[in-house]
Amino acid sequence: MKLFMKENKLLVGLQLLQFFMIFLILWLDGYREIQTVLYAIFLGIFLFCCYLVYRYFSRRKFYQRLERPLESLDESLQKTESVPVAEALDQLLKSQYKLYTERISEIDASKEEHFTFIDRWVHQMKTPLSVIELTAQNLDEPESSNIREETEQMKTGLNTVLYMARLRTIEQDFQIKPVDLEKLVHEINQDNKRFFIRNEVYPKLEKDKLGITVESDEKWLLFIMTQLIQNAVKYSTGQSKQIIVSLYERNGAAIFEVKDFGIGVPEADRKRIFHAFYTGENGRKFRESTGMGLYLVKEVADYLGNEVEMESSIGKETTFRIVFTPAQNITSM
Repeated sequence: MKLFMKENKLLVGLQLLQFFMIFLILWLDGYREIQTVLYAIFLGIFLFCCYLVYRYFSRRKFYQRLERPLESLDESLQKTESVPVAEALDQLLKSQYKLYTERISEIDASKEEHFTFIDRWVHQMKTPLSVIELTAQNLDEPESSNIREETEQMKTGLNTVLYMARLRTIEQDFQIKPVDLEKLVHEINQDNKRFFIRNEVYPKLEKDKLGITVESDEKWLLFIMTQLIQNAVKYSTGQSKQIIVSLYERNGAAIFEVKDFGIGVPEADRKRIFHAFYTGENGRKFRESTGMGLYLVKEVADYLGNEVEMESSIGKETTFRIVFTPAQNITSM
C-alpha cells in the first residue's frame, strides 16, 4: 500500500488541482449553480477513487512483491501479474537471474580450478621434501637435524594448505566411525616427537577414564587435535616445559582438553582468534603464525558437531577444549 500511495500521490494531487481549476473557471465565468458544480466534482472524485481502487487490487501482488525482499535467488523467477509493468519486471528479473547464474558458474569453475591446482601442488611438494629429509639423514649433526626440522615445518604448512583446500568439500569427505581419543593422542605425540624436542616442551596425558570413544571423522579430528597441541607447544616455548592433554567426561559429554602454561591470549584478541588470517598480538611475536590454525579448528569442529571452548590467563595458562555431544560419546570404561 505504501508503494502504491507513493507512486500515485502526484496523480492524486494533479486530479484535485484539475477539479479546483474547473470550479474556479466556472466561478469566474459567472456560473453560480454551486450544487451542480459540486455534484459534478463529486462524481469525478468518485470515479477517480474507483479507478485507484481497481488499479491497486489489480496490481496488489505486483506491489507486494516489490515491497518484499527476496529470500532466495530462485524467487526472481516467480510470475507476478498479467499486467504490462509486472510482465516487464518478470522478464528483467529472469535476464538478471541468468546473468547471475552464469557469473556464479564462472566463479565456481575458477575456484575449483584453483583448488585443484593447490591440491596437486601440495602433493608434488611433499615428494621433494621427503627426498630432502632422507638425504639429510646421511649428513653430520647438527646439519642433519636442522634440515629435518625445517622440512617438518614445511610439511606442516603444506598440510594446513591442503586441509584448507579440502574444507570446501568437507561434507563429502566425512567418514564417521568410532574413534578412540587416547589412541589418537598417542598417534599425535608420536608424529610430533621432534617438534616437542625442538621446542623443549613435552605433553603429559591425563585421563579420568579408560577407553573414551566417540563417533567422529578420524582424519579431521586428528587434524584439529594436532593443531591445538602444536599451538600449545609453540606458545609455551621458553615459558614452560610441559603441556597437559586431558581426556575426561563432563555431563555425559567427552572432552579433549589441551592446557599450556605459556604466554596466554590477550583479552583484546579472544573474540577474534577464530577468524581467518587473524594473528593477534601473539601472532606478531611468533613469526610462524599464519592465523589459519584456530580458524580451521573452529570450522572443522562446527562441521563435526563439536564445540570449542577457550580459557586464558595472561602469563599463566591457556586451555582449549573440544566438547563432543553426549550422543557422540558411545563408550567409556
